[in-house]
Amino acid sequence: MMGLFNQAAQRVYKPRVASEDDKVPDDTEPDDTSILDENEGSIIASLISQLRVGMDLHKVTFPTFVLEPRSMLERITDFMSHPDLLFGRVFCLLSLPLPHLRPRVPYSCPSSQNSAENCDDPEERFLRVLQYYLAGWHIKPKGVKKPYNPVLGEFFRCRYDYPDGSRGFYIAEQVSHHPPVSAFYYVSPLNKVAVIGELRPKSKFLGNSVSTTMEGENRVYLLGRPEDKEYVISMPNMYARGILWGKMFLELGDSCMAKNEQTGHFADIQFKTKGYFSGTYNAIQGRIRRGTTDTGEVSGKWSAVMEYKNSKGERRVLFDATKDGQAIAPKWVAPEDEQEPNESRRLWSKLTRAIVAKDMDAATEAKTAVEESQREARRRMDECGETHVPRFFQERNGRWEPKLLLPADPQEAIRAVEKFIWPTLPPSYASS
Repeated sequence: MMGLFNQAAQRVYKPRVASEDDKVPDDTEPDDTSILDENEGSIIASLISQLRVGMDLHKVTFPTFVLEPRSMLERITDFMSHPDLLFGRVFCLLSLPLPHLRPRVPYSCPSSQNSAENCDDPEERFLRVLQYYLAGWHIKPKGVKKPYNPVLGEFFRCRYDYPDGSRGFYIAEQVSHHPPVSAFYYVSPLNKVAVIGELRPKSKFLGNSVSTTMEGENRVYLLGRPEDKEYVISMPNMYARGILWGKMFLELGDSCMAKNEQTGHFADIQFKTKGYFSGTYNAIQGRIRRGTTDTGEVSGKWSAVMEYKNSKGERRVLFDATKDGQAIAPKWVAPEDEQEPNESRRLWSKLTRAIVAKDMDAATEAKTAVEESQREARRRMDECGETHVPRFFQERNGRWEPKLLLPADPQEAIRAVEKFIWPTLPPSYASS
């Protein structure tokens, strides 16, 4: 079997000139596709020769050119990029600089009158939470890239400054290494929204693809609607296709579940992968129920337009990534010289600079240095009989929750969250 893979790898990664095979697969988004050069191809071929179908890839070291220059702990913030879908939207004549995107784009001002918590219809609140979550998937690096695997004890923290003067706060921490678990917490006290969750990715080699099973869940809380309790949302799986032959491209596949047990609403959203002879890329389709009654359906493409059609046949756009995708809420992160050694951007700074500079040798050296330091730290803990204790999160009944009791008063909550995430505020915090 592996002989077949080796032959395929040698066939695909030999030097080649432009051909029909180099075009993007029909119906994919251009940014979802990667074409490897000769050097990159030979490295992938060498890596693949070590693999077996069904192998767990957690312990496999991937070459640095397939890495997205940020940690998974920061990548989770993609789902906090469109808060206006929960807070409410009123167009504001304001432009904000958005890193890594267009220099300036219009941004929406939250409006409490239009927020999800002020919707008396429980189905509307459910839809607002669902669209908020679905809107995060369109944000991704160009090509087929994976974020850095966080090391044990690593954390990422940031703050969001919204146009109406309100703020959001985010903290994520790698709370376990075997198995890998990333816990995260987002809260905006004035907008009365909180998100708590954990991510347990598991990757496997499938032949011409690598699959990542996204175990874990997001729990969204509308703090102004305590009777709703939690909205629980799972994640689809991710597939990197074409790693042996053809073009490398990214797909989301399988199902995502959203539910609120208090209101009785449930959504089963299928992220459809393209078949060999039919279908389309990036498609989603699903039904929404209340109890045993169908109330509507979701359809479209997560990279473009997603729509909702209710039982009366009335349609509305849930999210249009082509129109509103650039209006991403910017986040404030302390400069690296004000970060702690195990904060994501500082921890991986040498690797990030090397990837941006396309210096593969320096990137490999920097990545190895972080990983070796992590192994040495774990070895010392084992020798001393110590167990790692997460700083920001604790596990309760199989769920990871922040070590914070949020005050009911919004202003007190802001002060408590700031002290929890930044016990000592960075010098640039107040001036930013």
